[in-house]
Amino acid sequence: MVAARPSGALVRAPEEPVKWLADENFRNAIIRGILRKRPSFDVVRTQDLSQTTGKDDNALLRFATAEDRIVVTHDLSTMVPAMREQLRTASQCAPIVMVPDSLPIGQVIDEILFLDDCALHADWSAGVLYLPLR
Repeated sequence: MVAARPSGALVRAPEEPVKWLADENFRNAIIRGILRKRPSFDVVRTQDLSQTTGKDDNALLRFATAEDRIVVTHDLSTMVPAMREQLRTASQCAPIVMVPDSLPIGQVIDEILFLDDCALHADWSAGVLYLPLR
């Protein structure tokens, strides 16, 4: 819904915030850095959830899809095949942000916060996004 301000400028209704799920192998230092910069950042860690801890990537993607969360992972080798399997069996899959573990922590924090700030919920159709963005 779009409303007009008294000045005539259009204002977009606020979007539902993006929700994130950090894979088990995702560096905790990145999560801590994100939460230090933005305490309201909506992220859960796989290892903190009984539904996903110790489970394979397929279970993680099923959970993320059901909970409408974006997966952030360093697991570049197995996550894409798991996504393909999820799409084959369920026709939908949570988006995945792939983060090479060689990227500097500060850069990863800034780019994830940038994505969280700038992407609309509708921008996150099932797919894979690789960092770095530039």
